[in-house]
Parts: sequence; C-alpha cells; structure tokens
Amino acid sequence: MKMVKRVLLLIVEDEETIAQMYADRFKQSGFEVEIAHEGSEAVSKMAAVRPDVVLMDILMPGLSGTEAVEQAKADPATRNIPIIMLTNYPQSDDLKHALSLGAAGYIVKAESTPEQIVEKVQKLLTPKPGSG
Repeated sequence: MKMVKRVLLLIVEDEETIAQMYADRFKQSGFEVEIAHEGSEAVSKMAAVRPDVVLMDILMPGLSGTEAVEQAKADPATRNIPIIMLTNYPQSDDLKHALSLGAAGYIVKAESTPEQIVEKVQKLLTPKPGSG
C-alpha cells in the first residue's frame, strides 16, 4: 500500500476564530495544520516546522504578512515554501509588494468560502503535467 504524505499547512491569521475556522476545514480535507497569529511567529514557525504551504494574512499587528514574506524569502531555509496571501484588498500595494517578493498567489477572503480556499490551496500543490 502506498503511503500518502500529509500536507502540512501553516495558517497565519491574527483573528483566532477565523484561524480556527480555516484550520478545521483544512483538517477535514486531510491537512496537518499549524497556526501562527502574527508575522514574527509565522517566520519562526516556518523555520521550525517547514510547512508545505503557508496561508498568510496581510494585515496583522506587529510584523505584517508582507514583512513576514520578505523575511521568509530572504532565508535559504524557508525561501522555497509557497506562501499564499489572504487579503480583503486585492488591489492593495501591500499585496502587490508581497507578490513581487515571491508570494505564490493570493486569495480574497471576502470572495471565498473556506471550502474554496481549501480547493485553491490543493490546486497550487498539485504538480503541473510534465513537472514531475
């Protein structure tokens, strides 16, 4: 029987209820989940647990999501971890800056159900034909 590697997702969201809602939904879909509530915690957790993918809120107290992306992409240990930005402001300069730093994409929270967010993350993790 083939072993299926579980995907480890780091959710970075400062609002506890939203973080828990996302975590529950991803766990139902077979993900392992870690949660961080602000940017500096996210950066240290990324280095410690090496998640397969990160969902990063942009607007947080302390270190913002954009600043956390900048730090993660500057560290050789975490540079290749895909980071998907969560935002309510798809036209924001912060989002554009995060994408320019190497974020893998973004999801507009207000336009996406938790189920749709799970689907978008799964799509990002699916190898493209011919790449594997």
